[in-house]
Amino acid sequence: MNEKARRIFNLVMIKPTHYDDDGYPIQWLRSIIPSNTLAALNGLAEDCISGEVLGADVEIRPHVFDETNARIRPDRIISQFQDDGSKVLVAFAGVQSNQFPRAIDLAKQFLDAGFMVAIGGFHVSGCLAMLKTLPPDIQAAKDMGITLFAGEAEEGRLGQVLRDADNGQLKPIYNHMNDLPSLELQPHPFLDLKLIGRVQNDFSSFDLGRGCPYQCSFCTIINVQGRKSRFRSADDLEAIVRKNAAQGIHKFFVTDDDLARNKRWEEFFDRLIELRKEGLGVELFVQVDMLCHRIDGFIEKACKAGVTRVFMGLENINPENLLAANKRQNKITEYRLMMQEWRQYGAALYAGYIIGFPGDTKDSVLRDVEIIKRELPLDVLEFFYLTPLPGSADHKKLAEGGVWMDPDMNKYDLFHRVTHHPTMSDDEWEDTYRAAWAAFFTDEHIETIGRRAVAQPVKGVNVDEVYEFFMSYQIEGVHPLEGGVLRRKYRRDRRPGLPLVNPLIFYPVHAFETITKLLRYALGYWKAHRMHKRIHARPDKRTYRDVSTTPPRTSDIDELSLLTETAGARGAIRRSKVQNAAKSGAGEVPMLDSA
Repeated sequence: MNEKARRIFNLVMIKPTHYDDDGYPIQWLRSIIPSNTLAALNGLAEDCISGEVLGADVEIRPHVFDETNARIRPDRIISQFQDDGSKVLVAFAGVQSNQFPRAIDLAKQFLDAGFMVAIGGFHVSGCLAMLKTLPPDIQAAKDMGITLFAGEAEEGRLGQVLRDADNGQLKPIYNHMNDLPSLELQPHPFLDLKLIGRVQNDFSSFDLGRGCPYQCSFCTIINVQGRKSRFRSADDLEAIVRKNAAQGIHKFFVTDDDLARNKRWEEFFDRLIELRKEGLGVELFVQVDMLCHRIDGFIEKACKAGVTRVFMGLENINPENLLAANKRQNKITEYRLMMQEWRQYGAALYAGYIIGFPGDTKDSVLRDVEIIKRELPLDVLEFFYLTPLPGSADHKKLAEGGVWMDPDMNKYDLFHRVTHHPTMSDDEWEDTYRAAWAAFFTDEHIETIGRRAVAQPVKGVNVDEVYEFFMSYQIEGVHPLEGGVLRRKYRRDRRPGLPLVNPLIFYPVHAFETITKLLRYALGYWKAHRMHKRIHARPDKRTYRDVSTTPPRTSDIDELSLLTETAGARGAIRRSKVQNAAKSGAGEVPMLDSA
């Protein structure tokens, strides 16, 4: 058919950001983390295009935007597509609760221009999965004429939405939460080089599985992606690696909530090891649970396959708090054993720590931070507020109990307090959160992290990486996971309802802030450089060892603060001694059966 005779259908895919405390979208020249949901949707769109789901006479044109690194100008998009008279569907992808208000603000402008708009992601999916009725913000979006998509778009579901949109018959809600699709042989996540070039260090992303078998009460994954894990195949993985390698991309965030519980992990790692022999090596940043070392060969093969950075949900070191959150899989007696095994192969260790469990006080949190610094060989510790995210069991419990939660979804980023603590005042909780960051990332401790890295058998994290991580929090005032390179602000993009700042004030202030931040970054990198030289000048740099890097011993249960400072730990140890008396031989560390 003559190309000029084909109708045009524009699919605009947008991953929105959210607003900072001053009401400006958090946006960078280059962002830190790519959007896997955007990559997944883009891969599905490519499949729809090649499959001609709208017929041979319709050309589907994809347009992909990640607002964390690209300014969204609805007026320009509207003008572009109104001029050619094509049909347009604007799809907001992977919208988290904190991004929902920004998505709505952008959606209104497209709706006013007569464009079709759909919103999917964790906020919509989590609320439809867990709540009996739609919350006010989602109901308002539906009333505005926005189509809501809950669940995942594989198995032809995106194609169905496109057909409905092309026929002018979009449904108000597409709810697939009770029918989660298989991932094997589905189209692969993919972002082209132009988009990846806006991400620091040229990282892309993919998932090898979705879902998680655990039942943490604060988690949304288990209720949005399910407790029964679904997996891609090793052939899928190889295709993803080869397609990205063709455009020079070799670094990836693997977004599985827990790669260690992917039953095909060994097939994946073996395939990556084989590809490495061909010269197709990759670097992977993965997330695992705190028991992954019990899986025979997992850590060794992971690192041989290309895993260089690992995130683990430490969450807390008080067993009572872990039990309160239904995180029974964390066994505190095994933390050092697991971390030291990763370090043997040179992996950098990142962990999350949640502040706000019922038993937390400022003193207890700061005590625990000092214990972690002294006894666990972590490179980076990230702090989060205990947040009742929509889609979690915690949120459902509070909502049904009529407990106050902040109505502004923009704050549900784990970086803001959105409810009240049972014992700490709001001010004390917030002060504790800030104090925890400052306590872990002291110059002295960063140097200790650097000394541990130099002394470990395989090269570990550099001190400048640790400084850079903390500077995102300290200088930019955002969580490092939302950080990036060179903050961008646009005066007219401020959140609706907040006044536009006079340009004679806005631009000089923004310029001054930028210059000041750059100078502070320069000072931080200078300090890191001096620290790096100081560490490498030490005669004992290869033999340094401290409590955290000393192999576990039976006496640890009586000597480590990690195992003796809290009543929960002491109780768990007592139970463990009784339960494991028969198998606790010389030098063997008893395992906790609950804690």
